[in-house]
Amino acid sequence: MQLGDRLPGTETLDGADDLAERMVAGIGGWLAAELERADAAWAPPPAGADPEAGRAELARRIGAADPRLPVTALELVGSSAAPSLLGAAEGFEVHAVRWPVLEGVDGEGLLLRPLGPVRCHVVALPDADWAPEAVAGLTAALPPAAQFARSLAERGCQVVVPVLVDRGGCWAGGRPHREYVWRMAFELGRHIIGYEVQKVRALVDFFTGAGAEGGLPVGVWGYGEGGLIALHAAALDTRLAAAGVSGYFRRRQEPWREPIYRDVWGQWHARFSDEGLAALVRPRGLVVEVVPGPDGGHPASGGPGAPLPPVPSAEAWAAASRVLRAYGARRSGGRFTMVEPLPGDPLDPGTPEALTAFLESLGLPDAGPQAPGGAPVLLSPGPDPQARLHRQFRQLCAHGQALLRASEAVRRRRWAGADRSSPAAWAASTAPHAAHLAAEVIGRCPQPTLPPSPRSRLVYERPGFRGYELTLDLWPGVFASGLLLLPGDLRSGERRPVVVCQHGLEGRARDTVEGPADSPYRAYAARLAERGFIVYAPQNPYVGGEAFRVLQRKAHPLQLSLFSFIVAQHRRTLEWLAGLPCVDPERIALYGLSYGGKTAMRVPALLPGYCLSICSADFNEWVYKCAGEDPRISYLNTPEYDMYEFDLAHTCNYAELAGLIAPRPFMVERGHRDPVGLDEWVAFEYAKVRRLYADLGIPERTAIEFFAGGHWIHGQGTFEFLLRHLGDPRAGTEGQAGPAGNAAGG
Repeated sequence: MQLGDRLPGTETLDGADDLAERMVAGIGGWLAAELERADAAWAPPPAGADPEAGRAELARRIGAADPRLPVTALELVGSSAAPSLLGAAEGFEVHAVRWPVLEGVDGEGLLLRPLGPVRCHVVALPDADWAPEAVAGLTAALPPAAQFARSLAERGCQVVVPVLVDRGGCWAGGRPHREYVWRMAFELGRHIIGYEVQKVRALVDFFTGAGAEGGLPVGVWGYGEGGLIALHAAALDTRLAAAGVSGYFRRRQEPWREPIYRDVWGQWHARFSDEGLAALVRPRGLVVEVVPGPDGGHPASGGPGAPLPPVPSAEAWAAASRVLRAYGARRSGGRFTMVEPLPGDPLDPGTPEALTAFLESLGLPDAGPQAPGGAPVLLSPGPDPQARLHRQFRQLCAHGQALLRASEAVRRRRWAGADRSSPAAWAASTAPHAAHLAAEVIGRCPQPTLPPSPRSRLVYERPGFRGYELTLDLWPGVFASGLLLLPGDLRSGERRPVVVCQHGLEGRARDTVEGPADSPYRAYAARLAERGFIVYAPQNPYVGGEAFRVLQRKAHPLQLSLFSFIVAQHRRTLEWLAGLPCVDPERIALYGLSYGGKTAMRVPALLPGYCLSICSADFNEWVYKCAGEDPRISYLNTPEYDMYEFDLAHTCNYAELAGLIAPRPFMVERGHRDPVGLDEWVAFEYAKVRRLYADLGIPERTAIEFFAGGHWIHGQGTFEFLLRHLGDPRAGTEGQAGPAGNAAGG
């Protein structure tokens, strides 16, 4: 086969820049443009749209889906040594309280109870780093003008101030507590936002139930992170007659710059920007208070706009980037009041003008405080704030671990209808699961807008093969690239099988071809090409550290992920490979290491063009690795926040992903000393795969090889597996995989 400096049918690939870096930058630019477009295109829901359907979808996305426990009374928290009555003012008293929310999860905080008639009920949410005592006036941590819970109590409101999980990291190895909960919860279809919204709604259950003064309006007021929770709670719960949002509401053009614990899957895709949430509050009252200060926040608050407490330097590598900002907001119409303090006004949330507007939106005329404005007198030290905060944090972690333990049973019920009577029946009956994975867990990119326009250049000329670097376009700035290795003895008119060799984290396509003999890849792409296989080594966009991880942050609001692009790139690559005259399109296999093994689990599950898949140094009891608190392997304890996929635990673990590859051949390669997992966990998860293939009557199509090694390609049993199922590439014979072995994909 005659070959030149570029492949036939391609243009010349020019330039000396790093294609991997350009790929990451191109995807980032495309996502930023899509976010800007989505923000600019936002419009209120059309007339006749069902708001309840929107609320149900919002509840699912923020993980506020668990049934709450009944709240018949607020429990006064105290003892003979520390009674529940913590303080008293002329017009109200302050109690420590607790209330049930979910199984094993309580809300805790303070109750400010007027001594006179109660005019309304308010849930007052401080910023995440503010203690309830600070906004109640029991401490001098905040100036009086910022003590909005106290101000509301002075106006005759019965107020409950919940504790929010803070941004510290002392119980999470230095990672912010809110991020730690987010990581665990996200994999389980839950969210720190949803948990805290549930705590607010449990209070609304009480305020509107038989155990409280009936018929009084109920509202929610929040500042900073509390403002975020207040807005989401009011959007979900129509029993809240009004909401006040201070120091939070704004346009969200750059959500990836916010703390990761605000990351909500598909938030913009489902039209739940802050304005979208405001539309769900309408026609009830919504008061937005813009708090001035450096970058829009209170400079001394630790809240929006102020620098966050630094992550301990020894643990900084393990925390996602986090920046808090508060911006001005666009008016959304309806009963929407925006309060913007005049220049020179205090920088504190809960100004008299804002609280007056809030009470008026509750239907209450407000003539100012109903009681003298003296600070409450501290009567008891009350609960230890750190111990209380720790309880709140650990309860959410324990709830997540309980969901994790139950997730296998949930998946088993979800997959109960999959038909194991034959390979064909299995492929047909699991197609809806692949479609759900593609749309709701990984996310589907739109169709490419550009033709492939292949470009190539010769980069290897070895005795056993010639290698070409190439690119294929998808969207402006977004492309697929990789290395195509063509065996030297490839004859004109001959069609051979292809092995796609996928590199791992921070790798380059060339790492699979070259490098020292003891590299993790062991030059396996070159070795396969020398054995007569056509080899393609794709470049995947998981390079550059934070540069690629932030792609997840940009993609999630659009209901996309890093793998949305990887799947699209592989789809275009498969189409191009299948069109080459030297390729047998029925015999294209994928073999990936580490993050490439992660690719080998997800991409063939969705793309039937791969006839076989080998997962090396990645196969795992995956949901436990992501959401479990086992310190030996958990991603809760590493920098890799990009690993989290929304509600994967209740959709697909690795056995189910392998089930979407079935009935095509599938193999696992596992080194005993590979720290990515534990042999026992890997074997446990793979046993379910082996059972499936046996039930389908094709046990020979799956295998696992354990070897005495670590996180690297072994290349023995896997090479035999390739030969067995693809056939000898030089003999022109086909293996057992083929059109009948291809499962339907998403």
